Amino acid sequence: MTHVADQLVQLLEGHFAGSVPVRVRAWDGSEAGPADAPVVVVRSRRALRRLLWQPDELGLAQAYIAGDLDIEGDLADGLSRVWRSVRERGLGAVEPRLADRARAALTALRLGAIGPRPPEPGAPRARLRGALHSATRDRAAISHHYDLSNDWYALLLDDSMAYSCGYWSRPDDPSYGPADAQRDKLELICRKLGLVAGSRLLDLGCGWGSLSLYAAREFKARVTAVTLSREQRDFVAARIADEGLEDLVEVELRHYRDVTGGGYDAVCAIEMGEHVGNAEYPGFAARLHDLLRPQGRLLIQQMSRGAAAPGGGAFIESYIAPDMHMRPLGETVGLLESGGLEVRSVESLREHYARTIAAWHRTLEEHWAQFVNLGGEPTARVWRLYLAGGGLAFTERRMGVDQIIAVRPSAQGLSDFPPTPADWYAPDVPR
Repeated sequence: MTHVADQLVQLLEGHFAGSVPVRVRAWDGSEAGPADAPVVVVRSRRALRRLLWQPDELGLAQAYIAGDLDIEGDLADGLSRVWRSVRERGLGAVEPRLADRARAALTALRLGAIGPRPPEPGAPRARLRGALHSATRDRAAISHHYDLSNDWYALLLDDSMAYSCGYWSRPDDPSYGPADAQRDKLELICRKLGLVAGSRLLDLGCGWGSLSLYAAREFKARVTAVTLSREQRDFVAARIADEGLEDLVEVELRHYRDVTGGGYDAVCAIEMGEHVGNAEYPGFAARLHDLLRPQGRLLIQQMSRGAAAPGGGAFIESYIAPDMHMRPLGETVGLLESGGLEVRSVESLREHYARTIAAWHRTLEEHWAQFVNLGGEPTARVWRLYLAGGGLAFTERRMGVDQIIAVRPSAQGLSDFPPTPADWYAPDVPR
């Protein structure tokens, strides 16, 4: 009798132009596949049934989230080894033939895996309604990800609650950690924006207020912070009161299209532009221009991606960040300039994001029981898969992230930019 693992490996062979890049351990304890490959653990027949009903990335993700499928050992290392094996051995994925599909169905029947569609794995899945990028739908999309709970993010992040790429200025210093990288990122942004005491800063998509509070506390800027998340708005309001910054910071629950006024000295959008939408981005760029005073500065920190899966893929779009849209960096620069802005500097932070995500992933694993207690095991597994896959996407250059500095030139073409950016990176700048 052929063991279950042997049958599963034979099925996988129809999906690769070459030998299978994993070793399979099945629910009967049998193993098959290359001895030195990452071990994929198929815990039950339900894993195979899930893939019959959903034979794609989302089906694999749901099998993992439900615990029906796993990778032995560290997930990020296992995924990295699989993809490295595929590249090095030239094992490109192929579209299964009709005969392969028929064989899969017969194997599933022999293994007792045929049956009704398995239930959802238990983690919250985004199910948005309404017109794409309407204010109501945007609010629901943001709430799905950012309103998971403040306690969840407080456990994952450092005390600043900065949930974006850090700036690892001393990555080889063992005493330097994620909190230091986030502080250095906030400092760098404020310097790039040229903030001084009394500067008016608009922080679009302010998150839990890390930049707004830092700019007010350290640079004495007058900040308007804007978010679509009620959980974040309430959190930021409480921190403003705790730090006695009521005279410098106000936080508003509103869509960027509904921001009133203008004449800001500086505007920033830190990893918020990905949520704007493709068709809406030209209007977003024009709105940024109009919110700035002449010679006012804009800083956008934004993720980039090639033409494939601009939303991040079925798993990300379903469980993490619905309605997100990323594009190549050059297209974003072109859209900003078409909106009347002059791009002055672009700095890639791709490797910085790989380090940032690795730090978050370590925190997740070190406090696994607490995360499970806060959100349930399926949600914790969603985040393990999200962080493991996201870190590899930046490491392997499938995604990027950049800080883009732009200015609204005056009618005479003046920018008021320093002749060199030396002060942005200087260790001490008088304020």
